[in-house]
This record gives sequence, structure tokens and C-alpha cells, in this order.
Amino acid sequence: MIENARAFLKQQGLDQWQTSAYPASTDILADIKNGVGYVLKQDGEIVGYGAVITGVEPAYEQIQGQWLTQNDAYVTVHRLAISDKYRGKALGQQFFTAVFDMFADYGDFRVDTHPDNQIMQHILTTLGFQACGIVIYESERIAFQKVTRDDSQLKNG
Repeated sequence: MIENARAFLKQQGLDQWQTSAYPASTDILADIKNGVGYVLKQDGEIVGYGAVITGVEPAYEQIQGQWLTQNDAYVTVHRLAISDKYRGKALGQQFFTAVFDMFADYGDFRVDTHPDNQIMQHILTTLGFQACGIVIYESERIAFQKVTRDDSQLKNG
């Protein structure tokens, strides 16, 4: 699935996931070992994968811009890939919606994407994420955040 996503990004003219081995099978195995690798299933088949990490993302500490909140307990989604057999069926949105439900007590969700990845940016803005600035994760990325609770309700580090 990761290799198919890498090929799809290349077809879109994006250098995202092209210039390094990221994400490599070792990244996915580490996600699984650390309990942060999640799959989306449909009719018993795995149709999506992503890493869902809670707490501080070191790459997000230095942002050219500003996060909506100054919270240490947030949820970050990395390495989202959807099966090429199911592309175009809003499964990226379904993955994020499941994350919102599973991690609702955090109320603060962050993600980054390639500046030219219009598909992911569309998914994120459709789901109510706001662009907050630029971070360096693999290379320069647009950082997005969605806050579903006010500051007094957010889970704190």
C-alpha cells in the first residue's frame, strides 16, 4: 500500500516520498511495535494505513507560523496511505473521522503535507483543518491543525 501511494504521488508530479526511503518498511514495523500503526478496513480488507501518534511531535516544535493552541497533548497523523483499489472513495476522510472518534479526549489534531499535495490539502480543509504554517518533516511541509474542544477542555501533556 505504501509503495502504491508512493507511485501515485509520483504520478501527481510530487516529490513527496520520492527522494528517500521514507516511509520504509522499518518505519511501519516501528509504528506497529510502538502501537501507533492503524489500519482502515472495509469488508474485511485493509484499505488504509496511518500512524497515529499522541504527544509532542518534535518536527512540530519549530513552525514558521503559529499553532492554534499551545498544547503538549495532541494527536498527529503521519504516513497516511489508501489502497489504490479504493482511491477516490473518501477513505482518507473516513480514516481521519475514525481518529477523531478514537482520540476525542485530546481535541487537538495535527498533520502536515507536501505544499503541492492538493488532494491531501482538500481532505484536510474539508474536515475543518486550518493551515498554521510551515514545518520541516522530510522537507518543507504545510502544517495543519484541527481543534475540536476549547482550550479549557483540551487534554494536557
